[in-house]
Amino acid sequence: MRTIKTILSACAVAACCLAPCTAVAQVSASDSVYQHAKGNRLSIGGYGEIAYSRNFYSDNPFRYSNPSYYKNDPSHGRFDIPHAVLYVGYDFGKGWSMGMEIEFEHGGSGGAIEKEAEEGGEWEAETEKGGEVELEQFWVQKSFAPWANIRFGHIVLPFGLTNAHHEPLNFFTVYRPEGERTIIPSTWHQTGISFWGRAGDFRYEVQFTGGLDAMMFDRTYWIGKGAQSPWEFEVANKFGLLARIDNYTIPGLRLGLSGYYGKTMHNTFPHDLETDGNRYKDIEGNIYLGSFDFTYNDHNWIARGYADYGYISDAQAISAIKANQSSGTSPYRKTAFGSHAVAVSIEAGYDVFSQFNKLRRSGQKLYVFGHYEYYDSYINSMANQYTKKNIVAAGVNYYPVPQIVVKAEYNHRFFKSQYNDEPALNIGVAYEGFFL
Repeated sequence: MRTIKTILSACAVAACCLAPCTAVAQVSASDSVYQHAKGNRLSIGGYGEIAYSRNFYSDNPFRYSNPSYYKNDPSHGRFDIPHAVLYVGYDFGKGWSMGMEIEFEHGGSGGAIEKEAEEGGEWEAETEKGGEVELEQFWVQKSFAPWANIRFGHIVLPFGLTNAHHEPLNFFTVYRPEGERTIIPSTWHQTGISFWGRAGDFRYEVQFTGGLDAMMFDRTYWIGKGAQSPWEFEVANKFGLLARIDNYTIPGLRLGLSGYYGKTMHNTFPHDLETDGNRYKDIEGNIYLGSFDFTYNDHNWIARGYADYGYISDAQAISAIKANQSSGTSPYRKTAFGSHAVAVSIEAGYDVFSQFNKLRRSGQKLYVFGHYEYYDSYINSMANQYTKKNIVAAGVNYYPVPQIVVKAEYNHRFFKSQYNDEPALNIGVAYEGFFL
């Protein structure tokens, strides 16, 4: 892993949605809604992103298996609407409330044609499910005190930096950090129960949810697709446990630790690999994840970073089972996956307008930033080194008003020497608002 030093720029709206202080509108739209910052019983907010990318590398699915053939392919561009989200919260009184998050990804639901790189570049026509229109949160909460709250329902699992702070004003790049949104589910949401609270300088949360599905793991995304369900229900043969704690003792600095444990094998439909006498019955696929993340926001600077590491038992055995499934079986991802994965990232920056009195008084802000990531979704393999990526990005975030940001960045993905690097230019506009 190469070391990259940069002087990077900051975003004035970096308060995280897990902060133990009173919610402030436009800092975290979800906090503002779910804590009813305006005092209304019904609260509404949301966020959205519009992006354009020009990629100066081949988009052919075979570019890693035959990199020299695709080295001089022309650039290509695309428009995207990564996320358009509506938050709704209602306070019933006596400590009872509900929260809902409806998300439209990449323009909404409908038919799509995809080129499946994991299946030899085969074209597939399908109706998208589980990634286009989602009920990302839907829960009922009972609050006993600031230090004791219980949520029941479909909830976000705040593992790592991106899942806990995924609104577009909480990262500099046009798209969410690539490492975490690749190797773990992002935004990770499942049905279960959560206990959380705030006490002194600490915020804490423990969650019990349905487990991931090992048959959806693969070498490119590791466990990233494991929370998706193609069914009208979420399979819960196995379960997972998440714990997170954040500390705010030092002004402007948040430090977070999160961990996850769960069983992933036999957590699919039909549930026919665990019958008596089945040779796969004792394969468990236990998963262990750990993460450290931080946010610093003071003196016109902001810095963010995370380090994630994970291990899955029985990875080789489960990969062999997946490879032997017939095409008529459940919609498994048939490619192998590794037992370990890692992702680390750091970004920082500075508000340039803070140094000019007239611009500072106008309320406008301009952040010049830099960003670095390293991740590998298949680190125990010597044959698939394209899964090991170093990413450097630099650019600007301009805020004409506190709720809207215009982003521009140069992004460069570095690979081992036998592969072609992947540079790109990204431009985006995003908003984050608390409406009612």
